[in-house]
Amino acid sequence: MSPEPTASKGSPSKPATAAPAAATGDGGRQPATIRYLDRADMVETFADSITGLIFDGQTLRIEFGVTRFDDVKPNTAITGRRYPACRLVLPPAAAVDLINRMQQITAALTQAGVVKARGGEAPKTG
Repeated sequence: MSPEPTASKGSPSKPATAAPAAATGDGGRQPATIRYLDRADMVETFADSITGLIFDGQTLRIEFGVTRFDDVKPNTAITGRRYPACRLVLPPAAAVDLINRMQQITAALTQAGVVKARGGEAPKTG
């Protein structure tokens, strides 16, 4: 596997901008232009649960877990164990970006009827 990054999703680069100059404390500079480069060899981690979520004022820590079931035996309760799969630590700006993107996903799933709207409203169609 090569550590060389590859272009993402059919385009050579995906421009993004950094935080506004006022947020970085440098009032005279223009925001940086950042290109997104995908890594095709990056390892993916599967998780089926969130086992912890902590914001300490400086970072948001999310611990993802994976459940492993024990062998099923007749006439016995199903048992299993949950193991940590990975821990994601985000600075506040990235945590806010994650929250905003999850709200967009929630809205799309609600509109599609996959998730019920809050307050007992019926999902919108069309």
